[in-house]
Amino acid sequence: MNIGMLWFDNDPKAELSSKIERAASYYRNKYGATPTVCFVHPSMLTAHGSPDTNHGLSNLPVYRSAGVEVHPTRSVLPNHLWIGVGSKE
Repeated sequence: MNIGMLWFDNDPKAELSSKIERAASYYRNKYGATPTVCFVHPSMLTAHGSPDTNHGLSNLPVYRSAGVEVHPTRSVLPNHLWIGVGSKE
């Protein structure tokens, strides 16, 4: 993904999947496209009860939420989601 939307959500009561669903819904309404990939800080995966596999930060998604592949990356700050349409390779 080269272009995406940065979404901030620091709601401590919301699960990561809920945050992704909210960001994906906003993205669809604003840009008219369905997001397919989301990058989050690795700490968000374990902090919200998400699977903690793949913390080796490989290209494989950790899991899917709301039809979006979720990938860990240290390039995204905690409580932020970088969401958009993945590049076709």
